[in-house]
Amino acid sequence: MTVRTIQAGPFEGQKPGTSGLRKKTRVFMEPGYVECFLQAIFNSIGGAEGKTLVVGGDGRYFNREAIQIILKMAAANGAAKMIVGQDGLLSTPAVSNLIRQRKADGGLVLSASHNPGGIDEDFGLKYNVSNGGPAPEGITEEIFAQTQTISSYRIFDAPDLDLTALGASGLGGMTVEIVDPVADYAALMEQLFDFGKIRDLFAGGFTMRFDAMHAVTGPYAKAILEGKLGAEPGTVLNAVPSVDFGGGHPDPNPVWAKPLVDLVMSDQAPDFAAASDGDGDRNMILGKGIYVTPSDSLAVLAANAHLAPGYAKGLAGVARSMPTSTAADRVAEALGIGHYETPTGWKFFGNLLDAGKVTLCGEESAGTGSDHVREKDGLWAVLLWLNILAETRLSVKDMMAAHWQRYGRNYYSRHDYEAVPTDDANQLMDDLRAKLTEFPGMTFAGLTVSACDDFAYLDPVDGSKSLKQGIRFLFEGGARAVFRLSGTGTVGATLRIYLEKLETDAAKLFENTQAALAPVIQAAGEMSELDRLGRAEPDVIT
Repeated sequence: MTVRTIQAGPFEGQKPGTSGLRKKTRVFMEPGYVECFLQAIFNSIGGAEGKTLVVGGDGRYFNREAIQIILKMAAANGAAKMIVGQDGLLSTPAVSNLIRQRKADGGLVLSASHNPGGIDEDFGLKYNVSNGGPAPEGITEEIFAQTQTISSYRIFDAPDLDLTALGASGLGGMTVEIVDPVADYAALMEQLFDFGKIRDLFAGGFTMRFDAMHAVTGPYAKAILEGKLGAEPGTVLNAVPSVDFGGGHPDPNPVWAKPLVDLVMSDQAPDFAAASDGDGDRNMILGKGIYVTPSDSLAVLAANAHLAPGYAKGLAGVARSMPTSTAADRVAEALGIGHYETPTGWKFFGNLLDAGKVTLCGEESAGTGSDHVREKDGLWAVLLWLNILAETRLSVKDMMAAHWQRYGRNYYSRHDYEAVPTDDANQLMDDLRAKLTEFPGMTFAGLTVSACDDFAYLDPVDGSKSLKQGIRFLFEGGARAVFRLSGTGTVGATLRIYLEKLETDAAKLFENTQAALAPVIQAAGEMSELDRLGRAEPDVIT
């Protein structure tokens, strides 16, 4: 065992966020970078001595190499056991499930989620705690503090391990168990959903396409959809994980999964289509001639979850992130169950799930999940949709029409302005905050502001406070605009503007979304003086 001493930590000014630390791959490849961050994690959790940890990633460039470093450092720091996905692969929800099933002390997830992969693209590392969910702010703050003072790390000098062979081996005094990345997850899905009913759906000629986007969900979807459920061969597209995701952007939205969207809008459309992202925690839902927004998907799942065996007893409650549309709130109110509005970040749902206050939760950024794990889960959402369609025998389009007619339609869209100079993005947000008291009563594009605030959250479980989580504008008549800076990018800042309009007139439920939202879009641009960014249009519209 060797203790290597470094002169200074490489993390000054680089704070891990709610999704861990994300940087360019070449940064993580710098000598000592992974080692210092990992030692900071170990130090912040009271050391690795005697602990059992799960480790795996989405297969992006540098995934295997980083796992070898993690295993050797875990051994040097006294860990008792490391549970590793075969070939270093584990989807983020599968990591969460393994932590919970094996009663592990925590886990390390190697991913930059939906960001591109490759030597010149993005990499990430985050720590999940014993409930299977992302580390809470107390731990991430301690990790950051450790990175400011770290002066050495411990690593075991040994050859690399074979990550392809299932079974247990030793590394120093530590056990390393290589596990099938799919098996435990698939078994959990079979407990939650009526696989027999879904098999009957496919046997009856129901067609589907699932775009794994050359990412980690490919093996899971092949094993479950084509294997256990009998979907026709070729149902899963781009099923083999690639270190650079086939040169694409593994983000399941209408921009980056355009071929799938084009397919469902064509004469060759399957009955149902879906996609997932780099690490398997996000999803996109489509049907013949229709794209389902993540906000609408959460609402539909909440209204119909009881049709799946795992949720037959009903829901304790529903939670959504603040930028997500209020469609799920309307369902919760109709069901007579609680509904919660949280900041963006899955860790906020974890407290509600652990306390039994909610069963389903979701974010507008294509993440939905339930109390089965403590992460969002892309394939889980697809399987719940399939279970609902198998029970109702409705098309996706008819399902959405019935839902809107009952609950009203929350027209909703997100406009992303990516790689905005950080100073410019911060100035725009600061200017909005400075004028919050002036906005109520002002009119923009024919819409009058009824209220606005900088969203703050008081956790109903642990009493913690989270401030400055996004600026909300409510307009008379039920429209809404939200401004927020995202922390998921690695270059500049991403400004996200969330736009919403409730429509209950049955004659206006099937309009073009951007057209229906036109006054809200214009109002948001005027109140923020958006043209100062010099952008003619958003980079991504979802």
